[in-house]
Amino acid sequence: MKISEVASRINLPISTIRYYEKIGIIPDEHMLRDHNNYRIYAESIIQHLEVVKQCVAVGFSIHEIQSMISKDGFSSKDQASIIQAKISEIEEAQKQLEHSKQNLYEILKSDITCEDGFGKY
Repeated sequence: MKISEVASRINLPISTIRYYEKIGIIPDEHMLRDHNNYRIYAESIIQHLEVVKQCVAVGFSIHEIQSMISKDGFSSKDQASIIQAKISEIEEAQKQLEHSKQNLYEILKSDITCEDGFGKY
């Protein structure tokens, strides 16, 4: 497959696919170069990029994804540990957001206005 077909099937911009290739998110096993030096991708790239998209969607950073790909496989225990760590990170972020929300409610209750200057009643 050419890069445009991969981009269309996986719904990613071509620039993102090139970026993933440049930083090692797409291992060489999924890509070859033809006699004109065009990228030719194996069918396996579709599943690989779907997994990458899912990892990004649930909050894994590109650096974390690079680390996972470089390990070239995980035991079930390692996988569970990585997922649990991400769940803990998300739960902490939720707590922080809830705290921020409560602070905003407190500001609303205090009836602070800025009509006479910032923070004046």
